[in-house]
Amino acid sequence: MKVFDAKHIKNVVLLGSHGSGKTTLAETMLFEAGLIPRRGRVEDKNTISDHTELEHERGSSVYSTVLHTEWRNYKINIIDTPGLDDLIGETVPALRVADTCVLLLNAHHGVEVGTDLVWEHLQRYDRPVIIGVNQLDHPNADFDSTVAQAKDHFGPAVTMMQYPLEQGDGFHRIIDLLKMTMYVFKDAGGKPEKQAIPDSEKERAEALHKELVEKAAENDETLMEHYFEKGELDEDEMRIGLKKGMMARTCFPVFCLSALRNMGSGRLMGFIDNVAPAALEMPPEDLVDGGVLECKADGPAVLFTFKTVIEPRAGHISLFKVMSGEVTEGMDLVNDNTGGTERINQLFIVDGKERKPVEKLVAGDIGGTIKLKATATAHTLHTPGKAIKLQPIAFPEPRLRLTIKAVDVKQEEKLHAALVEIQKEDPTVVLIYSRETSQQLVGGQGELHLNLLKWKLSHHYKVEAEFGSPRIPYRETIRKPAEASYRHKKQTGGSGQFGEVHLRIEPWYEGMPEPEGRSVRGKEIHELPTGGVLVFYNCIVGGVIDNKFMPSILKGVMEKMERGPLTGSPARDIRVIVFDGKMHPVDSNDISFKIAGLQAFREAFTNADPQLMEPVQELEIRVPTELMGDVMTDLQGRRSLVMGVEASGRYQIIKAQTPLSELDRYSTTLRSLTQGRGTYTERFLAYQAVPAELQHRLVHSHKEEEVTA
Repeated sequence: MKVFDAKHIKNVVLLGSHGSGKTTLAETMLFEAGLIPRRGRVEDKNTISDHTELEHERGSSVYSTVLHTEWRNYKINIIDTPGLDDLIGETVPALRVADTCVLLLNAHHGVEVGTDLVWEHLQRYDRPVIIGVNQLDHPNADFDSTVAQAKDHFGPAVTMMQYPLEQGDGFHRIIDLLKMTMYVFKDAGGKPEKQAIPDSEKERAEALHKELVEKAAENDETLMEHYFEKGELDEDEMRIGLKKGMMARTCFPVFCLSALRNMGSGRLMGFIDNVAPAALEMPPEDLVDGGVLECKADGPAVLFTFKTVIEPRAGHISLFKVMSGEVTEGMDLVNDNTGGTERINQLFIVDGKERKPVEKLVAGDIGGTIKLKATATAHTLHTPGKAIKLQPIAFPEPRLRLTIKAVDVKQEEKLHAALVEIQKEDPTVVLIYSRETSQQLVGGQGELHLNLLKWKLSHHYKVEAEFGSPRIPYRETIRKPAEASYRHKKQTGGSGQFGEVHLRIEPWYEGMPEPEGRSVRGKEIHELPTGGVLVFYNCIVGGVIDNKFMPSILKGVMEKMERGPLTGSPARDIRVIVFDGKMHPVDSNDISFKIAGLQAFREAFTNADPQLMEPVQELEIRVPTELMGDVMTDLQGRRSLVMGVEASGRYQIIKAQTPLSELDRYSTTLRSLTQGRGTYTERFLAYQAVPAELQHRLVHSHKEEEVTA
């Protein structure tokens, strides 16, 4: 296997909406370079990229796939990504290690919803962008409209490098504005014939060429001076200017493509070779400690793992980018995330499911290894010595959380083990065990994401699972003071049980004064694990209850607070004052006072105007301006309090406070309301009082459950 030096390695990620042709383009790039003898088709389930059973069943990409091609003494590493937003967990790691993004637009759909969503993630990584207008052979292709939409959505950096002379079924000629020539393709595509630009197109081509020259010149003072002096730049000067523009993100070059008919892919690969930056030319990577790491061929060996693949026979495959130096088989590297040492026993490059051994990989290259002991996605490995830890991958938070359990209860352990394995491959699958509700929750990016998880569990791990809506973690508190007493007396022959407790409970708030008219002998403040506070006072006088029994009374109170009287939800923010009681010299013991304290607290709580509290989330919803009304109407039906609206380009940002109980599967509803273009984030804000009518229903429902339990 040929080893390329760091200057001749380019890393690109193919991005775009579902159906924009990413997998077909990747296949065509490999075929055009002669690395595969024939092109596969997604419909025929024989492409290099979409090679898994799940992708064959769905007929589209589900995973990001690493490939490579070679073009004119350059190696181009390609990462083909899914186009669905639910699978963004596959796209984000690819963005993290790519040096250039190739964003495909479907010529008959223009800038689609999926394109906008991908663009939002792309913006966070500040990568150079090439735009490919694909499927120009479609009967309804509209290049000019697609480019106009791109400029509207992505800004004036969108720069035409080419335009088609005709579109639709007759598409076969492309005017190239950098080389000022016309490429003419045969019906089967492949290598085009170069011809002069027709006289009928010269005026338009020259005007667009001038715009391109100005775009290249504006990125470099020397080039600008040459342009002013000569009124032109030569091709090499334009390449320099375009590269600087791409790296500064002031230039997004636009190319014409029909990936299916193999038209335009060779020119695109040539541009990637000659103009797109190599890893060595990209800004240094940020380190966790605040420093930076430059991608240097002679630097220390540093790897960054961006994807983990689990195969039945090979086990764990770690895909990585060489961020500095070079890596060879047999090297011992330190995992800076774990502190352990890993040996690189095998080294290979990846083309879909194929692995091709290599002797070494150099700075900027992408490859893989197997059977690393404790290395996971987003770990940094480096030569022993100075600590080096790259910034982790920022995976998106779950947008949908559901309960998950095995259909057959005997498979619960097997289900948990399978979920842990799946999470290693897909960190956007988040596992949460709620001790409060005793439910296993799984978080994902949406309904499709979790349905695909269910498919994997069934087909790969032979576990049938079912989803459900999580129980809401309500809280209980009180709104007024109340007193109660309880005597626990039990005689069974011999030593009995006796304990009597008188207590007062009050709503607690920060800074409230000490109890009036009470002699405080002890005070304990307990920060509760479920949130809120319990303040416990010992105000016993005259020794009517021995101090040694106070912890037992507190234990009884705490036990009842864990499962409050209203709905069995934890209680919070209560002050308990134990002020009187009785004990027996023989029969009093810890269990007696625990029971007495619990029952006295329960009775007092019932008489203290109990209030059910619900968690309220703070939402930030991003919606297209023209669809904001539908989203606002829906929020009103969810008991939301809209706090404000801010404009953000073509979108509006709605800030609202909404009860968690009203957000079940909200991500699905929002996508439906906004044609897939709306997104939102949420975070816990506070616990607030449940409306009286709803509280009555919840309490009644809890009582019915207790009766039938």
